[in-house]
Amino acid sequence: MKKVWLLSLLFGASVYASEEKIIVATDGTYPPFSEMDDKGQMIGFDIDIAKALCAQMQVQCEFKQIEFDGLIAALKTGKADALVASLNANDERRKSVAFSKPYYGNPGVFVRAKGSNLEFDKASLKGKVIGVLRGTTFDEYASHEMKDWGLAINRYASQEEANLDMRAGRVDVLFADKIALQDGFLDREGGEKFELFGDELNDEKYFGEGIGIAVRKDEPQLAQRFSDAIEAIVANGEYKKVNDRYFSYDIYDVIAHPPAAR
Repeated sequence: MKKVWLLSLLFGASVYASEEKIIVATDGTYPPFSEMDDKGQMIGFDIDIAKALCAQMQVQCEFKQIEFDGLIAALKTGKADALVASLNANDERRKSVAFSKPYYGNPGVFVRAKGSNLEFDKASLKGKVIGVLRGTTFDEYASHEMKDWGLAINRYASQEEANLDMRAGRVDVLFADKIALQDGFLDREGGEKFELFGDELNDEKYFGEGIGIAVRKDEPQLAQRFSDAIEAIVANGEYKKVNDRYFSYDIYDVIAHPPAAR
């Protein structure tokens, strides 16, 4: 985080102004939260929410694209100051980073091809291939909770790659968050051939209390500033303006009314 102090003279008096820049990183491959447009610019809900938060905090935002499994390392080494990347604020991640309060909630879900008749149980998924984004809570859940199910786990650097393999039939099941799979896959071209199945997952061990903004562990004051800004933009209506650009429902409300944990 860079702070620049400017000195100017106005009518013989010294006037100081603070100009603060926060480098915000995300992966840019997780529609509708972050993706690249045809001009090579990152767009999406996470990008617009970060802009709204920075405006509320009266700081400049600089965006940086980093592969998902390298985000926390980039934060810890100073290549970024904050991660607005749809990160679940769980206990494991809290060992290495600090989080703001959640800025939305999003359970984990599974997608299958229509007509496949797959069910969420060991017998049905034995010998099948499940696709997850590498380094995510979904990767962790599948690796630990489904390790003896006899299935193969394909790990991807981006959700878009996983989605492409699902369309091509190289993956039997996708496992990711509900909004990314519904709005970023099922509701897009080709998605009509697939469907959600099984229960929504909201196990706090893996999914934490919701989706938060990560900062370095030794900067809890920055996490608090983001938390205060989240509350402010929810109260003043800026959050709803961003929400309504992407969704026909309130994704912040999921925090207050989460699905049943399992």
